[in-house]
Amino acid sequence: MAQVFEEKEQGENNIVQSVERALTLIEILADEGAPVSITEIAKNVGLKISTVHRLLATLIYKGYVEQEGDSSKYKLTFKLFSIGQSSIYPIDFRAKARPFLEELVNRCNETANLSILDDGKVVYIDQVESTNIVIVKMFSTVGSRRQAHCTGSGKALLAYLPSEELNRVLEAMEFTRYTNETITDVESLKKELERIRKQNYALDMGEREKDMRCVAVPVRKHGGQVVAAISVSGPSTRITSYYLNNELIDVVQEVARKLSLSLGWDGRISTTQ
Repeated sequence: MAQVFEEKEQGENNIVQSVERALTLIEILADEGAPVSITEIAKNVGLKISTVHRLLATLIYKGYVEQEGDSSKYKLTFKLFSIGQSSIYPIDFRAKARPFLEELVNRCNETANLSILDDGKVVYIDQVESTNIVIVKMFSTVGSRRQAHCTGSGKALLAYLPSEELNRVLEAMEFTRYTNETITDVESLKKELERIRKQNYALDMGEREKDMRCVAVPVRKHGGQVVAAISVSGPSTRITSYYLNNELIDVVQEVARKLSLSLGWDGRISTTQ
């Protein structure tokens, strides 16, 4: 994702350029989800390699980034994860939701995920893996950030954003195509989000990874506000259309409702969403 910096007038919005650049490097490393070369990073941000090298050296010194010895590529450390843990919710939301993820795996024996939306991206904050003999490695791991337009959880979270915030997110969204099923334009996504609001669940039928399927349902707190999404993902060989429509959707909706009620939701939908 290219994030070329624009020149700013001195004092504009009190932006400290070096801080902005360092944080952007962190975001790029997070979005990639894998070690990245300094050449790739410099290309993404539109800066000289020497400038990027100084920024990365500072981040390494502070413990946020590390460099692989064999490839010399850069990746994030667990320091950011530990910081992020403290900002998810005032209560330990992950601990609250964990038994419900485990219930999903016990009932479906497919991988269950808990995710939130942050700056237009879906962030996976917890996961319980399937115990199937044939386990498919999921692209969504705890702490990863992914584009929202091509994932069940992302679409479930986008669908319940206030209109103004949704429009802002859509204006900045890059509609990367991953498979033939990926939604690649605003109007198609808006129609999909409308359907999600009517049915109260979102599907990913191979939009991010070919032959993978997912059903995601919003999680609500007191007042009916959507604060997260809970989902089940697995290969299309196990999550068939029949299983999806006749059992799995109902199970995920049931568990999401129980989690929402445990967070203080009274069963009514917020008028602002």
